[in-house]
Amino acid sequence: MARPSGRRILSDRCGNLRPAARRLDRKRAGGRLRAAYFTGRWRRHRILQRTASGRARRAAAAVAAVALLVSVAVAVGHVTLRYYLGEGRVRAEATLELTASALGGWLRRYEIVPRLLGDDDRLRQLVSYSEGGDIEQRTQMANRWLADRNAILGSSEIYVIAPDGTTLAASNFDKPDSFVGRNFAYRPYFVEAMQGRTGRFFGIGTTSGVRGYYFAGPIRDHAGRIAGVLAVKVGLDELEAEWAKGVEEVLVIDPEGIVFLSSERDWLYSAFEPLTPQQTARSQASRRYAEVRPHEIEAGRSTVGGVGILTIRDENDRGSEHVEVRRSMPAAEWTLHVLLDTAPLRAQARMATGLLIALLGALGLGALILSQRRQREGERLALREAAKIELERRVEERTAELEQANRLIAAEVAERRLAEAELRRTQADLVQAGKLAALGRISAALSHEINQPLAAVRNYADSAAILIERGEPERAKGNVVQILSLVDRMAAIARHLREVARKPQSPLRAVDLNDAVAEALVIVGPRLTAAGVEVTVDLLAGVSPARAGPVRLQQVIVNLLANAADAVEGQADRRVRISAFEEGARLCLTVSDSGPGVQPALAEQIFDPFFTTKGVGAGLGLGLSISYNIAKDFGGDLSVAAGSLGGAAFTLSLYPAAVPAGMAAE
Repeated sequence: MARPSGRRILSDRCGNLRPAARRLDRKRAGGRLRAAYFTGRWRRHRILQRTASGRARRAAAAVAAVALLVSVAVAVGHVTLRYYLGEGRVRAEATLELTASALGGWLRRYEIVPRLLGDDDRLRQLVSYSEGGDIEQRTQMANRWLADRNAILGSSEIYVIAPDGTTLAASNFDKPDSFVGRNFAYRPYFVEAMQGRTGRFFGIGTTSGVRGYYFAGPIRDHAGRIAGVLAVKVGLDELEAEWAKGVEEVLVIDPEGIVFLSSERDWLYSAFEPLTPQQTARSQASRRYAEVRPHEIEAGRSTVGGVGILTIRDENDRGSEHVEVRRSMPAAEWTLHVLLDTAPLRAQARMATGLLIALLGALGLGALILSQRRQREGERLALREAAKIELERRVEERTAELEQANRLIAAEVAERRLAEAELRRTQADLVQAGKLAALGRISAALSHEINQPLAAVRNYADSAAILIERGEPERAKGNVVQILSLVDRMAAIARHLREVARKPQSPLRAVDLNDAVAEALVIVGPRLTAAGVEVTVDLLAGVSPARAGPVRLQQVIVNLLANAADAVEGQADRRVRISAFEEGARLCLTVSDSGPGVQPALAEQIFDPFFTTKGVGAGLGLGLSISYNIAKDFGGDLSVAAGSLGGAAFTLSLYPAAVPAGMAAE
């Protein structure tokens, strides 16, 4: 038997090994398949887990964003409400300042009347003798005289009271509700006047039933003893009507806590706090409110952001909320209140809050949408990660670009928001600066324009005192009439400055230049005499009347004469010339002086507000500016040139009254 060869043995052995190799290959392939299967399932599980986690994070982020938005809305609401309430308080304080000034001026206007009229001999004779055959004649004469003075002053009533409280004479002697024979001994103003003081009192007339403010002063006989009382009653309806025109509510509370002046009629004779028995007793003893019984109004005070809030409830238990500012007036023992309704302020705050929340909501929604896009993009990248590596790279590049763009957009949005906030702050600062500038200009103009009449009032008052000491009451009476005329002129000037923001409505009329110059010389005459100025008046006898407003025309002439007096003061040659002439279709009034004149370089600026060539403290630079604007309102012009006396010559040109024109005057 032959032995097998080596090749065959190797072949047999290899044949026996092949099945084992195939089994090993199959086992390895199954392992790879199982590994691939489990790896795929694991990767899918991880992708789904990341997707669910992303959704949970987005939901949590949305809840956090909503909570943050609500918190921001509440905070912004508080901040905006405080801001607008603060703005309302600033407005109310400005109104309070103006109202307090006007009310104080109104009181001072009538406070001096009892002292001025109480020195008349008619009244002294009336109260000095209780018996005599001519007592009826003296009473009738005093009645007519008081009626005339009451019409001139524009007061409600003027009457004379005997020491026992019985009214001897009154301006309403011929009316059904005459005060003559009535006894007012219970009134506090009568008691104060009998003690030698100036009496003040507010109340409802027990005879007429009409509200009024009373001023009273003693009437002394020739021996200086108090022989009677002169009382002046002033109506209040015009004052309240003026307050009712404003947006704010104005009210005045007496020492007992009762509202006696109010722009809101429903608040009259009411109290915002419970009245004590002592307060009620004092009001009833003086019969301040006659038969009217003061009532209480339910009110509560609180503070929001440092702003005082007054809540008033009506009879239907509906509350109205107001910003409250107040000021004490010690001289009259009053408290002045200004109330501003908070409803418009709260509406503005809600509107601002809504706009800001809407903006923040839009930004948050945009951020949420952007976040969702990025999350979905990440999910798609994760699902395609195994098979599309290149696409993932490109998507990552695009995502990086989007992130950069988002950062740029966010930076631009932040920059714009900062710019808008800065713009709002700048606008608020400009508005406040404009208010303060306007208030400064009006205050300066009022001080400048009233200085001249005040100086004339002082001179007439000093002269009246001297005449009274000399026993010349008739001439002193003339001075008092001039003082009253100057007071009316100051009131007209104040009214003109108050109406400077709106175009006047009254028509122009014919004004005689000679009369206007004469009245201006009466006012500025003491100033010219004190400066040693020689005044020459060269007016045409037959010059036509000019179309102007009499008070403001006189105001322009007084300003020009005062400037001329300032220019020649301290000069060796002190001359001023006033001349009038007709030039074409216009009437011209020229005021020339022998002063240093106006430099040509300054002629274009001489009529600008607050521009002056005087020293520091010598002038405000408003007189020529106001005069120039008045001339323009008249349809005329005011110019300056070199004068015939060597100084400046200011020429006021106006149209004659016969020329028609559609323009406004004072």
